[in-house]
Amino acid sequence: MIIGGSASQALASEVALMLNDKLCSIETKKFPDGERYLRIRDEIPQDEEVYIVQSTGYPQDENLMEVFFILDTLQDMNVTNITLISPYLGYSRQERRFKDVECISAKATAKLLQSMGVKHLVSINLHEDSIIELYDIPVDNISAMPTIAQYIKEEYPDEKPVLLAPDKGALNFAKEIATILDTDYDYLEKVRLSPEKVETKTKNISVENRSVIIIDDIISTGGTIVNAIGILKKQNAKLVDVICVHPVLVNDAVLKINAAGANSLKSTNTLKSDVSVISVATTISDHIKSL
Repeated sequence: MIIGGSASQALASEVALMLNDKLCSIETKKFPDGERYLRIRDEIPQDEEVYIVQSTGYPQDENLMEVFFILDTLQDMNVTNITLISPYLGYSRQERRFKDVECISAKATAKLLQSMGVKHLVSINLHEDSIIELYDIPVDNISAMPTIAQYIKEEYPDEKPVLLAPDKGALNFAKEIATILDTDYDYLEKVRLSPEKVETKTKNISVENRSVIIIDDIISTGGTIVNAIGILKKQNAKLVDVICVHPVLVNDAVLKINAAGANSLKSTNTLKSDVSVISVATTISDHIKSL
């Protein structure tokens, strides 16, 4: 049985349809004072396998609280076989302590989810693999890159664009897609030309007169992407498209990226946004089949 949270209803519906599973309906509303109400409308047998599909991006607190309400209600129904599928897992960008007496938000979230009865967690392209170590339950970090590769293959039937990571940290994403598509990949590297001058350029290959797709896991403010587009334009790239997994996109990021000269900006639907055109429903449903 699939339960779709408010943040991922359309995605949950797609997954349920692909698996030919029942989609459990819930009723939610917000009271005038901001508190939330939740009710599970369908009966769920105690031995049922339940998959909650809910990304916990903005507003993180509300979406997480809804997950907690669903989990607590399932426990009251004596349902114990619960997997949380959180395509975008909020509070996962601080998995270690940078200053004394800082809250490690990813660890706190892990404790809460486990205490509420989650037996298995599935997410997509976690920002850091080390997040898995914060859990005492199985955690599956699955990749959206094959789905993105298929999208690129359909959008670029007559050419093989360069897959470019905006920095070395995202190189594995570009490499994974490029391997599937049998095309070139690279990343932008800062090169110190003198004590006073630093230049950023592609590490290994020329992008002159070639189509380039910038690949990243998360785009937040868009600053890194804007910088990358500017560099590629100076290197005479034919066009620059941008694709990411998680479209956080705060502070006019879409406007900034488009103004910088991006030909297009696309993302998966791990989070809802105007650019979320690549569905990860197949990625999730195929993973559920494998469990």
